[in-house]
Amino acid sequence: MLARMAMSAAPQASTEPVFPTDTGFFGHPRGLSTLFFTEMWERFSYYGMRALLILFMTAPLTAGGLGFETGQAAAIYGLYTSMVYMTTLPGGWIADRLIGAQRAVLYGGILIACGHFSMAFPSLMTFYLGLFLIVIGTGLLKGNVSVIVGRLYAPDDVRRDAAYSIFYMGINLGAMIAPLVCGYLGQRVSWHTGFAAAGVGMTLGLIQYSAGRKHLGVAGLHPADAGSPAETARRRRSALVWSAAVISGCALFGIGAATGVLPVTATAVADVAGYFLLIVTVAFFGWLFFSPGWTPEERKRLYVIGVLFLAAALFWSEFEQAGSTLSLFADRDTNSSLLGWAFPSSWFQSMNALFIIACAPVFAWLWVRLGRRGKEPSSTAKFAVGLMLVGAGFAVLVVAGTIAQQGVRVSPLWLTVVYLLHTWGELTLSPVGLSAMSKLAPVRIGGLVMGVWFLAASVGNYIGGRLAAFYESMPLPTLFGMVAAFGVGAGIVLLLLARPITRLEGRPQ
Repeated sequence: MLARMAMSAAPQASTEPVFPTDTGFFGHPRGLSTLFFTEMWERFSYYGMRALLILFMTAPLTAGGLGFETGQAAAIYGLYTSMVYMTTLPGGWIADRLIGAQRAVLYGGILIACGHFSMAFPSLMTFYLGLFLIVIGTGLLKGNVSVIVGRLYAPDDVRRDAAYSIFYMGINLGAMIAPLVCGYLGQRVSWHTGFAAAGVGMTLGLIQYSAGRKHLGVAGLHPADAGSPAETARRRRSALVWSAAVISGCALFGIGAATGVLPVTATAVADVAGYFLLIVTVAFFGWLFFSPGWTPEERKRLYVIGVLFLAAALFWSEFEQAGSTLSLFADRDTNSSLLGWAFPSSWFQSMNALFIIACAPVFAWLWVRLGRRGKEPSSTAKFAVGLMLVGAGFAVLVVAGTIAQQGVRVSPLWLTVVYLLHTWGELTLSPVGLSAMSKLAPVRIGGLVMGVWFLAASVGNYIGGRLAAFYESMPLPTLFGMVAAFGVGAGIVLLLLARPITRLEGRPQ
């Protein structure tokens, strides 16, 4: 769900022409409607496929699945969701240097649709090809569509924040509907029909994006100005060479692995990706903390960024188990029926988006209310509460897991409570994250530090996916209890450190 909140929240400054007099979409530029539905259908395709992914991989061959062991499926799932976040960084770089945000969204959508339709064919090679195309396509589309939203408005346009709220509702609408449609088709008709439905959704998004693109004007149409034609040409050559080299290398490696030419396994690739994430994270923060030239105030704030990064990574490692551990628990250990009517287990994954739509206005009102009274918690305190809430969700699962171990399918109310607590945790932490990063980052590395938020999401998704590997090898109460203890424990520690961390930010207590 971080993809819905974080990637839609950060407006970008721009000198491009905007639409101050265009109020054709609920008082906003008509281009916002184009982006609203593009993102809605992209999230429909992503969450529709994700609702089926680990279930399809672990389903036996006789049931049309891949028959993977849970550990192997968890490794692939963690690698996939992690790379979806990582590729938003090079996706933004390509848009800025080579093709512009508008074309990046178009090309990304085409790749995503091709990826889902590739997974509609019952072949291991087309399965891996589909995941690869979706990762690359999402990297091009996800961050850049949010950038275009900001560029429809002047920096001082008072409609700007409201635009992102409307855009955010489109994201959650797609995420809520997707498991209901794709999940039903995948689990009740065939897995590949569900994947194809996700591709149809992205295709519908592309059709309306192409039809409504004229309303975007030049917002995000061109790459960033390099200052001179010669420098523009140099940047284009550099971007083309690097992009072609990386994509070709990844494609050749994937084909080689899928066909058996290269003696590697999906688990081994996921292990290497984990080491890569660790190296990137350590190297980045090593450079950040030990680089000379920071003022004492900037250095203190960099330490706060490091603490919030760890908290965010831990939060997403628990929250993003919705598509892995919680999906397996819903399918194997939960009674998926209501008033005698059985529904697909993947439908549980619509709950988070439904609760977001219902609860987001309440949280927004709460922070404003507390702020007016001078009692609004600090960013660190909100992070702490978010961690405790996501941990509390897994504490609920300790009881449910104990019941399930007796061979009883538990009531769907258990997972309903879990998703409600997790949603409250998301609303407490996620909206604060980007805001905190933008406020704490030194001006000269503001964009780079914003990437830290996506890196935390990538690390968290990777860990969350790998934790599902213990679903069969560890008693469920023990697994859920460990995850709950980490979340609640980290939240308590962070809450105790909230005051000194706030002092490092240079803000009043």
